[in-house]
Amino acid sequence: MLTERDRCIDKPEFDVVIAGGGALARINGYLDIDSSPSLRERLLALFEAPHAKVVHIDLSAVTFIDSSGVATLIEALRIARSHNTELRLQGLEGRLLRLFQSTGILSLFNGNTPESGSKAV
Repeated sequence: MLTERDRCIDKPEFDVVIAGGGALARINGYLDIDSSPSLRERLLALFEAPHAKVVHIDLSAVTFIDSSGVATLIEALRIARSHNTELRLQGLEGRLLRLFQSTGILSLFNGNTPESGSKAV
């Protein structure tokens, strides 16, 4: 079991690259109850930017996600749609991909096609 000290090492990082009419948001580390509020705020700011018509969220470096992290991504989708922004997930692999596929969450974001790797915006 991870201690609080261990978890501090894996705090999430959030990096955004904006190009053309879209943005690529890369998340690294844990996406959990402690980090979800911060991620929500940063995504909201990104959706409110006038130039972000398509936002790709790269989850390839997410090492852990809990139900609050999943809920934050679903809420981000709702917010994105209210701002006429398309939100797509990419970089899903292994357990994370299976989780999103088996629960049907992936189809909310990407139809039935998972995207992998870092896609240029």
